[in-house]
Amino acid sequence: MDNLTCLFCKIVRGEVPARLVFEDEISLAFLDHRPVFPGHCLLIPKAHYETLTDLPENLIGPFFRSVQLLSRAVESALEAHGTFVAMNNRVSQSVPHLHVHVVPRRKKDGLKGFFWPRTKYKSEEEIVETRRLIVSAVAKIKKESE
Repeated sequence: MDNLTCLFCKIVRGEVPARLVFEDEISLAFLDHRPVFPGHCLLIPKAHYETLTDLPENLIGPFFRSVQLLSRAVESALEAHGTFVAMNNRVSQSVPHLHVHVVPRRKKDGLKGFFWPRTKYKSEEEIVETRRLIVSAVAKIKKESE
């Protein structure tokens, strides 16, 4: 797959809408449209890299700092007990563009092992509010670290 037909590259270019929650020079994060739990985000590099092994070494640190920031923001925004951070490389990778799942977790939330039951948001309002909370938490964390 090339970056012209890649769904995530189309999101980066603004050709496909997404609920953006974070963006910096090298990465972009948005709400997953089929979340494990509300607030489930995907963080992607803006440039097209299919897997973690394709990501240039000089981007590994900056990219994973963004993963860390998003993980903190999701946990804080949604008052979660923690987060589940994961990625697939080729096998079970629904879009062949590197992406990291950041999923809010709560004790006894029913998630076990690598079975990821997908849900839907209850309403457009829930999507909008979830996005607002995460965007606000990202801004707060960034401001506190300045």
